[in-house]
Formats: sequence, C-alpha cells, structure tokens
Amino acid sequence: MKKTQRVAVAGILALALGAGGFAYLQLHQPSSGNILTIYGDVDIREVQPAFNDNGPITSMLVEEGAMVKRGQLLATLDDTRYAANLAQAKATMQNLKATLDRLLHGSRPEEINQARATMEALRATYENDELNLRRYERLTPKGAAALQQRDDTRAALETAFHQYEAAQQAYILAVKGPRQEDIDAARAAYEASVAAVALAQREYDDTRLYAPSDGVVEDRILEPGDMASPSAPVFTIALLSPLWVRAYVPESDLGRIRLGMMATVETDSYPGHIYHGWIGYLSPTAEFTPKTVETPELRTALVYQLRVYVCDARDELRLGMPATVHIDIAQTPSPPPPGCVPSNAGH
Repeated sequence: MKKTQRVAVAGILALALGAGGFAYLQLHQPSSGNILTIYGDVDIREVQPAFNDNGPITSMLVEEGAMVKRGQLLATLDDTRYAANLAQAKATMQNLKATLDRLLHGSRPEEINQARATMEALRATYENDELNLRRYERLTPKGAAALQQRDDTRAALETAFHQYEAAQQAYILAVKGPRQEDIDAARAAYEASVAAVALAQREYDDTRLYAPSDGVVEDRILEPGDMASPSAPVFTIALLSPLWVRAYVPESDLGRIRLGMMATVETDSYPGHIYHGWIGYLSPTAEFTPKTVETPELRTALVYQLRVYVCDARDELRLGMPATVHIDIAQTPSPPPPGCVPSNAGH
C-alpha cells in the first residue's frame, strides 16, 4: 500500500473512532462536579376509549387537539332500542312493585267488612233453612206437609250450610291477609325487575362516551355513521398526567442516583425554561446488552431506564420531545413536592 493510501486510511479510522467516542461520551457524559446529565424523550400515557354498546354513532362532539376533562361527553350512539328497553323494564318494575305493596298492606278494612257481611248473610240463610226443615219434619208425619217439601228444604239447608262455611273461610283469610310465601315470591319478582331496570339503564347510559381522564384528543378514529362496538376505539387521548421524561443512565452512574431525587429538565424547544421533577422509577434490569454477553468489557455499556416525573409542564412538553435531565447526585432523596405525585408512578 502506498504511503498516501496509508495516510488516508489512518485519517478515516481516526474520524470513525472520534465519532464513536463522541457518541459514547454523549451517553456516558461524565458528571460536571456533582451534576449528572442524561438524555431522553418526553413520554406520556394514552387511552383509547370505546363504547360499551353496539350501534351506529350519531355524534362526535370533540375534534383533534381539543382539551377534554374527565367525565366530558365525547360522542353518542343511536339510543332508540336502549330507551325502549329501559321504558319497558321500568313499567314492569312498577307493576310488580304495586303487587308487592298490595300483599304487604294486607286486606283493606272494606274488604274485611265485605267478607264479614257476606258471611253473616249466608249464616242467616242457613239458620232460616234449618228452622224450615224442623217445621216440615213436624208437619210431614201429620200429613200437613208433603214429603217433597221436606226433602227440598233439607237440600236447601245443606247448600246454605256449605255456602256459609265458604264465606266464613273467606272472612278468616281476609283478616289474616296474604300468605308469607306469596309475599316472598312477589318480593323476589320485584327485586329481579329492579335489577333488569339497572341493566337497561346501564345499557342506555353506555350509548354516551365520556372522557376517562383529563387529556388532549390526538385522533378521531371513528366518525358519525360508523358502527361502534366495545372492541373499536373511538378516540386516542393523551393524558395530561402523569408526564415524565424517559431517560437512560449508564451502569457506571447507576450507584449514584436514588428514587426520590429531585431533577431539572430542559428542552431545545423552550430554551431557558426549567422544568422541575423527581426520579419516580428506576428499571431493575439493563437494556440493549443481553445478559449472556455481559463481559467485564461490556458491563460499562449497560444502561438502565429511569423516569423523571415532571411537576409543572405548563402545557409545553409534547410526546417524543427530546429532553436533557440534570441530577444533583450530592442531594439526599426526599419526597416530591405536594401535588406532584401521580397515583400510578413507577408502573
């Protein structure tokens, strides 16, 4: 190889080594004093709410980019069938409730008085027929009355007696009221109808789609006229909280940081803006390097994911935005400021 060629190759190798060394130092940037600087990207969680019913979408009430609040109405389904089912279930429940109330209240005083009056009237008829039979039994042997009249009177007495007994039992039942078994059956039927109304109400309510959390609408996946189902997301919503920077710390610096350490975040998009946060998650495992090749030479290249939760982003940080994190490794870890702790931090 000629001398000029060897010089050119050596120059290329030097440039390559220099570029590789620069990239390595960017990831493994040495601390400036007690400040550890690492790099990452802004990350957030997203949700894709869907209807819990099937049917055609009738309205979409928000557009991409809209800020939504938890519980805000986002879209509606055609509720014709669900409204009819709910009305039918409520009517059935009211009917069964009236039946149960009637049984629980027992017989009305008027019904008891009516049963008593009927019983007394039939008893009077029975007693009168009994007197007539006795009279005919005295007159028949003397020839003053025919045998047919006596027999007819005896039959009428038996009929009057059975009618009086039936009226007497009806009066007793009116006083006692309905049986407990009938009340229990009516109560069970009513409770089943209450459950049916609750189900019909839930199905009707599910024709409305509400925002599950505060956030920003990123995408309208469906439109009015589309057929919705529980498996078909309608929107993609970026949650406003929690918001964090996903960064990676070299294995060589892992022992110098702890959960709860305060950190500051900077971005190129807003020069001079400082966002305060805290380390809320440290990955228990390394990334990028398989465990099977963790030789002493490669261990220094291992990186571990951490999350720096940002307390006040002022609606400036966006998903995927590059960020620089500074951590004072001399600090003592402390709880984050009040109101800065997401409920699901570290998950």
